[in-house]
Amino acid sequence: MKTRMGKKLKKEEKTAPVDVFDTLLVESRQAATVVLMLGSPEEDVQSKACEAIYKFVDKCDENKKLLLDLGAIDPLLGLIAGPDRTVRRHAIMALGVMCAHIDVRKALRKRPESTNALVGLLYEEDDQVIHEFAALALSLMATEFTSKVAIQAANGMDPLISLLSSNDPDVQKNVIETIAQLVMDYKSRASVREHNGLQPILNLVKSEYAIIQRLALLALDRLTQDSENRRALREIDAITKLLDILAQPTLNDLHVMVVMVLSNMLEDPECLELVRDNGGLKRFVALITDQTLPEDEQKREGKKSASRTGKKSAKDTKGRKEEEVREDGNLGGDCIIPTLPDVKVCAAKAIARSARNGENRKLLHDQEAEKLLISLLSHDSTDVQASAALALGVISENLSSRDSIKEWGGIPPLVKLLSSDNGDVKESVTLALANVTTSNNRNCLEVCKLGGIEGLLVCLGEVREEVVANAACALTNLAQDEGLRSMAQAKGVVPALIHPLSSHNTNVQSKVALAVSAFACDAESRQEFRECGGLEPLVLLLHSGNEEVRRNAAWAITVSGVDEPTASEICKLGGLQILQEIQTSASRQNPFIEAALQRLLDSNLSAKFSLYNHLGPSNIIEDGFFDCGQLKPGTPFKTLEEYCAQEMNDKRPILLVNAKWSNEEEVLSLGSPPKPEEMETAAKSKETPAKGNKANKEKGRSGRNSRSSTRDSPDLRKGKSKPKEKEKEEDSSMPSDKEPEQPVQEHVASPVFITPPDPQLFKYIEEVVERILPLPDLKAQVVALAEYVSQKLGGKIPLGEVANFSWELPLNQVRFQLQSNVIPIGRLKAGIHIHRALLFKTLADRIAIPCSLTRGEYNRAWNEVLLPDVDEDIPSTFLSSRISVTNIGQKPVTPKFPPKRFIVDLIHEPGRLLAPDTHAAINYMKL
Repeated sequence: MKTRMGKKLKKEEKTAPVDVFDTLLVESRQAATVVLMLGSPEEDVQSKACEAIYKFVDKCDENKKLLLDLGAIDPLLGLIAGPDRTVRRHAIMALGVMCAHIDVRKALRKRPESTNALVGLLYEEDDQVIHEFAALALSLMATEFTSKVAIQAANGMDPLISLLSSNDPDVQKNVIETIAQLVMDYKSRASVREHNGLQPILNLVKSEYAIIQRLALLALDRLTQDSENRRALREIDAITKLLDILAQPTLNDLHVMVVMVLSNMLEDPECLELVRDNGGLKRFVALITDQTLPEDEQKREGKKSASRTGKKSAKDTKGRKEEEVREDGNLGGDCIIPTLPDVKVCAAKAIARSARNGENRKLLHDQEAEKLLISLLSHDSTDVQASAALALGVISENLSSRDSIKEWGGIPPLVKLLSSDNGDVKESVTLALANVTTSNNRNCLEVCKLGGIEGLLVCLGEVREEVVANAACALTNLAQDEGLRSMAQAKGVVPALIHPLSSHNTNVQSKVALAVSAFACDAESRQEFRECGGLEPLVLLLHSGNEEVRRNAAWAITVSGVDEPTASEICKLGGLQILQEIQTSASRQNPFIEAALQRLLDSNLSAKFSLYNHLGPSNIIEDGFFDCGQLKPGTPFKTLEEYCAQEMNDKRPILLVNAKWSNEEEVLSLGSPPKPEEMETAAKSKETPAKGNKANKEKGRSGRNSRSSTRDSPDLRKGKSKPKEKEKEEDSSMPSDKEPEQPVQEHVASPVFITPPDPQLFKYIEEVVERILPLPDLKAQVVALAEYVSQKLGGKIPLGEVANFSWELPLNQVRFQLQSNVIPIGRLKAGIHIHRALLFKTLADRIAIPCSLTRGEYNRAWNEVLLPDVDEDIPSTFLSSRISVTNIGQKPVTPKFPPKRFIVDLIHEPGRLLAPDTHAAINYMKL
C-alpha cells in the first residue's frame, strides 16, 4: 500500500488478456489421465507427462503392462520423432524403460516404423541421455531375431559403432550390449568388420567399468566365430592384448571371457603359431596348471546390475570388483560366475576346440599340452575333470600324443574316473580311452592292467548313449589283442553287448555292432552270443537307414556266420531275405552286404544253389544238402523240414543228399534171411531215430563217409583202404555196440526232425572210396567217377536222344513209394543232366576231387574240373600230390600249370572232358 497526501491508495492491477487461458496446475493420480496428456499440444505438458510415465514404469513390470494397455505406445513413438529435444528426451526415457517388458517389445515389432525411429535417435548430436535410452531400447529389442534383422536393415550398425567412443559409460554399456546381441546373427558379424568396429570393441576391454569389459568380451566371443573376423583381429594384435589380461591376476574376473575368446581364435593354425612364437601359449596353459585356489574362488552371491532401466548405471560400477557388480539375465549368456574352476574349464575346452585341427594337435603336442591336461584329471571339480578328459580325447587323435599320455601317467586317472558318478565325466573319459587305445597296443595293455575292462563293461549298461558308444569303441580296440580279447570274453563282454544293440541311437548301434564283430570271432563266443539272443537285434539293424549301422551289422554277421548253427539261425530270423533285398537296392548296397550274404550262403549251400545256381570247388556238399530248384528273386527259402512236411504234389521233386544208413534196409539188402535179434534191433532203431543216427556214426567209423576223413588220411590218398574182411568184422560187431547205448537214448525228451536217410548213397560213397580214390592221378579219378555216375543213373544216352530218355517215370515211382516230395538222390535209378551233375559233385567232394556244379535252363547242369596238363618228356624231381607211383619203373611225370578247365560229360560219352569254349561243350550245357 502506498500513501499519498496521508491517504492509502490501492495498487492498480493489470488485467490478463481475454484470449489467454489462466495457468492451471493439475494434480493427477491416474495413469490414464497422464496418457491423455501426451496428446496435448503444449511441449511443457508433453514433457512433464513423459517424465511422470518414466518414473511410473521404472517401478515395476506391472506398470509397464498397464501403460501398454492404456495405449501409451503410439503417442510415445510420435513424441520421440517430435521437434522439441526435451520432449524427445523424456519420451525415449519412458519408452526405453517400457521395452523391458516382452509385451511392449511385441507391440513395437508390429509397428515397422518403431525401429527406424529408435535408430534415428542415435544420430542425435550432443544428447547423451537420448543416446543412452535409444541404445537401451535397441538392446532389449535385439533379443528377438526379427528385431535383429530390422535393426540391420535400418542401417543401425553404423551409428552404434560410432557411439562406442562416447564419453558416457552408460551409452557405451548399452551400445556394446546391443552389438553383442546383434552379432548372434552371422550377417551382423560381417557388418561389424565392414564398419571397422573390431578395434573400438577391443578398446572397450580396457574400460574402467567391469560391466563394459564383460560385454565387450562377450561381443568378441561371438564375433570370433567368423574366420574373417579372426583374421582381422590377428592383424590388430588382439591376441597379445588378450594375453596381457591373462597375465594380470587383478583381472581374474575377466579371465573366463578372455579364454572363451582365445578358444575361438586358436581354431586357426595361424593364431596358434603366433601364440606359440610369442610365448603366449605357455601363459595360456599356465592357467589350468595352477592348483592353488585363491580366496575369492568361491562363488559369491549375486552381482549388482547397471542401468537406469532397473539396472544400475555403469558409472556406479567404476573401480569395483566384478563380484560386486550385479547383472541381470538380459545380458544374453553374460551371467558367468568368474571362479578359478570355470577358467580351467574354459581353458581346457579351448584346447579341445583348437585340437580339432590336425596341425593344431601337432603344435599342442610340441608344447606338451597333454601333461597340463593330465594334471587337471585330479581336480576336485567334475566340470574340470570332464573338460580335461575331453581335451585329452581330442588331442589323442594325434599318434604321438597317445604315447605321451601313457608316458606322463595319464591312463591311470582316466581308468579311475570310469567309476565317476558324473555323466559328463564318464562321457569324456570313455572318449579319451577310446582314442588313446586306437592302434596302440601298449596303451591297451596298460588299460587292461589297471582294470579298465571291468569299468568299460559297466559303462555298457549306462543310460547315457554316448558313454555306451565310447565304451564299445574302446573295447573294440582292446579286442585287437588276442590275450585281451580272451580276458574280456571271460569277463562277460559278449552278453553285455547284446542289450545296447537295441538302442535307438545310431552311433551306439554302429559302435556296438562293430564290437560284436571283434569279439564274436571264435566258436564259443558265437555260441554264447547266439544262445543269449544277440542275433535277433543284430539282424534288425540291417533295416537301419544309417549306412554305417548297416555296414557294421553286415560285418558282424559276416564274422559270426562262419559256423552253420549261427548261419542257420540268422536265416531263420530273416537275415538272408533282408540281405537279398538290400543287395538289389542301388542306394543301400555295399561290399559289406555282399560279404555277409556270401557268408550265409557258404554256410547254407542249399540256399546258395537255389539262388545262384552255382557251387564252386570250395563249396563242399555235405549231408543235409537239398536241391529245391531255382528260386525266383524275392521268394523265401524254405527249410528241409518244411518241404518234408508238405503233402505230395505234382511240382518238381526236392533232391536230398544224406548219406545215412538205415539198419533195416541194410539187413534186407544182404540177400539172406535176417536173424531174430537183428530184426529186433532194426525195429528198435526205427522207433528211436536218434539211436539210428548213433549207429550210422559207428557204421561210418572207417572215415570214408566224410570229406575230412578222405582228405586228411594219407592212406586213402595213396589208394590204401581197409580190407573187406575187416570191414565185415566191424559191421558184425555193430549190434552189440549199440545195445549199451539204449539207456542213454531213453533220456531224449522230445522228438526232433530226422533227415530221411539214404543208405544207397552211403554205398555209393563206399564204392567210390574203394575203387576210384586209389587211382594214380586226378584225371583218371574224374573219368572213372563220371562213368560210375552214368552207370548208376541209366547209362549212356546217345546224342539227340535225351528227350526220349525215360527218367520221369522212375522218379515218380520213387516219389509215390515215399509219399513225399523229398527224394534222396541215391534212390534214383535214372537221371539226366541235373541229377547226374548233382551226384557227381556229391561223390567228388567225398574223395576230394575239386569240381563245381552249375545249373542251366531246362534241367541242364554240368560239372567243371581243373586238370593240369602232364608232360611226360620232361623229368621232374617232384610229383604232384594228385599223382602216385604205382610201379617203381614208371617214368616220372610233372604237371604243367596253370591247370585248364574242362566240362565233364556224364550223358553222351561218360568220362569225356570237354573244353568250355568248344561246340560240343556248348551243346552239352545248353538245349
